[in-house]
Amino acid sequence: RILYRVAIDRVRETRDHLESGDVAARAKSISVASQAIGELSAALDHQAGGEISRRLSSLYDYMQGRLVDANYHQRVEPLNEVLGLLSTLSEAWQQVRPERPPQAAPLATQPYLEDRPAGNLEYACQSWSA
Repeated sequence: RILYRVAIDRVRETRDHLESGDVAARAKSISVASQAIGELSAALDHQAGGEISRRLSSLYDYMQGRLVDANYHQRVEPLNEVLGLLSTLSEAWQQVRPERPPQAAPLATQPYLEDRPAGNLEYACQSWSA
């Protein structure tokens, strides 16, 4: 989700910089957006993900191409399209797997002590004494 947020925010920035004429800031924002989408694509597990993974990969490639088009032709329409696609995917992932706060791992029990007779415990303590 972090990569989606980064990509969405940078595409919005790119659009703002395009409209204001700030070429350097636009180039930086679009570069970061492209990197985030590249990371999303690289994170796909094509063996486990099957068809959905292949389709997402194609969609990420398409978005990369649209970013290049927006930058080269200095057009806002491809940015709006990429922004819409990223927003839709981000919302879909939130529905599939809602964010949960991290939970502490349960305390481990000590089964190696529970199954031993008390006599063995005493021997173990003696063998470790100095």
